[in-house]
Amino acid sequence: MKRILLYFFLLCTFTTQAQKILTLEQAIDLALKNNYDIRLAQNDAAITANDYAYANFAFAPRVNGTASKVWNTTQTKQEFLNGSKRDTSGIHSRNFSANVSLSWTLFDGLKMFATRQKLEAMRNLGELAVKDQLVNSVANIIAGYYNIVQQKQQLRNVSEQMSISEERVKLSDAKFQTGLGPKTDWLQSKVDYNAQKAAYLRQQTLIEQSKSALNQLMAVEAGNTGYDVQDSIPLNMSLSYGELRQQILQKNTGLLVAQQNLTVSQLQLKESKGDYFPVINFNSGYNYSRVNSNAATNSFSPVYNQNGVLNYGFSATIPIFNGFNVKRQVQDARLNVDYQQLMLENTRTKVALSLSTAFQDYEYYKTAVTLEEENMLLARENVMVALERFKQGVSTSIELREAQQSLEDGFNRLINARYNIKLAETQLLRLNGTLIN
Repeated sequence: MKRILLYFFLLCTFTTQAQKILTLEQAIDLALKNNYDIRLAQNDAAITANDYAYANFAFAPRVNGTASKVWNTTQTKQEFLNGSKRDTSGIHSRNFSANVSLSWTLFDGLKMFATRQKLEAMRNLGELAVKDQLVNSVANIIAGYYNIVQQKQQLRNVSEQMSISEERVKLSDAKFQTGLGPKTDWLQSKVDYNAQKAAYLRQQTLIEQSKSALNQLMAVEAGNTGYDVQDSIPLNMSLSYGELRQQILQKNTGLLVAQQNLTVSQLQLKESKGDYFPVINFNSGYNYSRVNSNAATNSFSPVYNQNGVLNYGFSATIPIFNGFNVKRQVQDARLNVDYQQLMLENTRTKVALSLSTAFQDYEYYKTAVTLEEENMLLARENVMVALERFKQGVSTSIELREAQQSLEDGFNRLINARYNIKLAETQLLRLNGTLIN
């Protein structure tokens, strides 16, 4: 009766989950829309793109204007040596002034050209950083999704072992009741059966935890695990090392980001060298002022005064000595170029090593899958034979348990080999930049 209830529960569970299948494509689509790392990279790229949108204004003149209006009230009382007095209190005046100035940099050691090129390079770097994050996030989604598939297959493996162990319990109990077998066989089979029930519950927990981890990558609610995944892991068994190596230098996003970082640092060096040269500006301005008073403070003061002055000319700022600050900045920029060059070389060697390692894993697990698939057929047949021999009383429970353990281990190795092939395949496609278009 317990067995019937267990199978009914499992059937209901899988039927309910089968109504909500989450495909890998759907998981990737959710991640591309919601993943926080992708959105942060996109935000950084938007900032650099916005900076570049205004890059050409570095060549434009700078125009500034100021204006002010002041009201004055004068209260003056004077007494002179000859005894005369003068009271000019109550004089009101209005002062208005305005100024427009223009400054246009005509030459700064070509620094403004280097700045524009640097902003363009940083915009391109932002786009590459987004693509690199996309590739890494998709790789993580694939690994997380098929980890759930692997855990689901492990659950089926445990369920199959439970069925065999339950049959062992029944046979051992029947033999014990009829005096054909010792009680220790029945006790051991019961212990094994209970252990597998615990493993089944643990495996269900692992699946829920794996779904929560996938949810985090998709940026959806962690507790929203009421979905199922596909049953199998599709494998690409035809990847070629030569083709992957040819594509990796042109398409690997990590290498492209490192190369772009080097370009940005070279332009920063060029920008810093511009401070060695004088800066030539064209300057122009117009000043306007007007004063209105209701009375004059003395016979020489006007009650109305208006002035307008236009000026223009050139100025040159020549660096003579600033504590070797420019020299220090140029040296720092040159060291940064050397650093980025080393980073590029280091990235190139790491990518080459990762490619070699991933392809070796790929080839190994391809062979392992073929071998384990053959072992599975043999192990299943061995269990059936051992179970039949145990029924007929020509073998012991130890022999049946060993056959059962071989089947369980073989199934685990096959599941792990398939999953590891997928991980190696994903890593290879990530390295050569073809994981996403």
